[in-house]
Amino acid sequence: MSTEEQFLYPTHLEMIKDLSLGSRPLADLVREIQSIYATDERPWIIGFSGGKDSTCVLSLIYIAIQQLPKAKRHKHVYVVSSDTLVETPVVVDMIKRVLNQINASAKKEGLPFSAHPVVPKTDQTFWVNLIGKGYPAPNQTFRWCTERMKIDPVSEFILDKVAKFGEAVVVLGSRSQESNSRAQVIAKHKIDGSALSRHSSLPNAYTYMPIESWSADEVWEYLMSAPCPWGGSNRELLELYKGSNQGECPLVIDKSTPSCGNSRFGCWTCTVVTDEKALHGLIESGADWMKPLLKFRNKLYQSRQPENSKEYRNFKRRTGRVTYNTGDINDDSVTEVRHVPGPYWLNVRKDFLKELLQIEKQVNDQGHDIELITRPELHMIRQEWLRDPNEPDWEDALPGIYREVYGEDLDWVENDAGAFTKADSAILEELSDRYKIPSAMIRKLLEAELQVSGLGKRRGILQHLESILRQDWEALDEVNERNEGLRKLGRSHVAEVQKEFSEFLN
Repeated sequence: MSTEEQFLYPTHLEMIKDLSLGSRPLADLVREIQSIYATDERPWIIGFSGGKDSTCVLSLIYIAIQQLPKAKRHKHVYVVSSDTLVETPVVVDMIKRVLNQINASAKKEGLPFSAHPVVPKTDQTFWVNLIGKGYPAPNQTFRWCTERMKIDPVSEFILDKVAKFGEAVVVLGSRSQESNSRAQVIAKHKIDGSALSRHSSLPNAYTYMPIESWSADEVWEYLMSAPCPWGGSNRELLELYKGSNQGECPLVIDKSTPSCGNSRFGCWTCTVVTDEKALHGLIESGADWMKPLLKFRNKLYQSRQPENSKEYRNFKRRTGRVTYNTGDINDDSVTEVRHVPGPYWLNVRKDFLKELLQIEKQVNDQGHDIELITRPELHMIRQEWLRDPNEPDWEDALPGIYREVYGEDLDWVENDAGAFTKADSAILEELSDRYKIPSAMIRKLLEAELQVSGLGKRRGILQHLESILRQDWEALDEVNERNEGLRKLGRSHVAEVQKEFSEFLN
C-alpha cells in the first residue's frame, strides 16, 4: 500500500504525510503504530495530560487507528487523564473539552476509543491531607502529593485493565530530550529489539513512547501542521504555552517524574518549587481573576518554611510525640539534635479552609464556574478534624465556616459529630487549670474509655491507655529539657512511662 493510499483522510493528513520528524518519515511512524497495535490483543492506555507531548501522541495514535480498516480495529484504546483536583483551572477546562470531543468523535466514527478522567480517592486528595490531616505543604524532601494524587489513580486504572486482559500497553508522550534523568529511565526499561519498554513498577504493563526521539520543535511542527483528528485545533494549546519557557506536566506513572510546578500543566497549589510560574504566566496573559489563587499558594509556601514552623505547625507529630532528627556536625562523634515540627495547628487549617472557600465564592461571583475544593472533600475534612489525634475539633467548626462564607448548609451527617461538645471542653479546661493536668490528655483517656464502653471485652484498653500516657503532653521547652536529660542518662521517655505504668498496675 502506498503512502498516498494509506492516508484516507486528507483533511488531517495531507499536510503531514511528507513530514520527517525524529529522523524518520512520519508515514513510517504511523505504520509502526499500526503494526504494534495489530500484533496482539493487549489493550492500549494513552496517558493524556493535555500538554503538547501527550496531545501529539494521542493525535498520532488516533490517526493511525483511524486509517485501519474497520475489521482491524480489534482492541480498545483507553485515554486516561489524571485530575488531581487542584490542576490549573484553565487547563482543567481544556482537558475536559478534549476528552468530551474524543468520546463524541470516536462514537460517531466507530473508533475503539474512550476517554476517562481519574481522580484521587477522597481521603487522599490535596486538601484532605493538608487541611484535614494537617500535612505541611509539599516540598522536595516531603513530596507526599505525587504518589497519592497522580501515581495511584493512574496505576489503579492500569492494573484494572491488566487484571481484565492479562497485559496492557501504556502509550506515553515522554521524550528523551525532556531531561537527562528522564532519558536514563526510558533507556533502563527498554526491551532489546522492541519498541516497547517494561513499566517501571507495574507488572504485566508495558510502555510505548512513539515520540521518544522528537525535539520540542518537532512536536510543535506536527501539532501546527494539521487540525486535531477528533475536531478543533491546537491553537488554544499554543496560546497556553505562549510567553512561557516552562514545559508541561506529563502523566505521572512513577516517582522519576519531576515536579510540574514550573509548568502551566500542573497543580496551582504546587509548593515544591520556590516560585510558581504557571499562575504568574497566566495572570500576565490577562487572567487577573487568578491573583487570589497565587496569593493563597504563596501563603502555603511560606507556611512550609522552617522559620515559620512555630506559627503554623504543632510541635508534636500526629503520633502525639515530639520527634527529632540527628545530623552530623564537624566531628563524627558529635551529633546535632533537631526538632521536627508536626502537622499544621487546627486553627491554621481552619483559616486555610475559610480563605479557600472565600476565594472560590469570589471567583464564581465573577462568573467563573470553578470548584476549588469538592464537597465530598469538605465532609472528609470534617471527619478528620473531629478525630484529629492532637486537637480533636470538639466544636465541630467546619459547618459553621462553610455557613459563614456561603450563607447556607450542606447536607452534613449528624453522627459525624464527636462525643464531646464545646461545653465539655470548657469544663475540662477549668479542671485542667485546677489540678495541673493537661486537658488534652484527659480528653484522649476519656475517648479511649468511650470506645470500649458497653463492650463485654475490653481487650487492648490497657495498651491504648499506656500509648496515650507515652505521648508528650507538656510544652515544647519542657519536653526538650526532659528528653535531653534522659538522653544523657541513656534512657527514653517511652521506657520511663512503660516502667511507671507497669509499677502502677502491679
